[in-house]
Amino acid sequence: MTTEITARPPSTLGQTSDNRIAVESMLDYLPLPAPTMIARPDAVFITVADLDDLGEWLQERGGKIHVSSAADGLELWTLLTSTAERGNGTSVPVRVSVPVPMGESVMPYIRAAVAA
Repeated sequence: MTTEITARPPSTLGQTSDNRIAVESMLDYLPLPAPTMIARPDAVFITVADLDDLGEWLQERGGKIHVSSAADGLELWTLLTSTAERGNGTSVPVRVSVPVPMGESVMPYIRAAVAA
């Protein structure tokens, strides 16, 4: 008699924890700014203090930037990036955001990463 073991999909809480641990582990060897981190099952969301911090993430992890209106004269600049690939071939999506006043001067290399 053989017993077949099937892997259950991770729970929402388990996936959230795995994502948080993956990003925290990455931050152990890449000292990127991450003053506010919120882990979710689908991604880890980080809010940084300024465009310089966003630039550090962009230079280290790469990715595309999405700009959206946050109202009241602000834009939200969000870098869509991820952790390095894990042993199982997956990576964790990381969303790094910073509020920026509309019309603020932005470094050319950051502006160049804005998704068309």
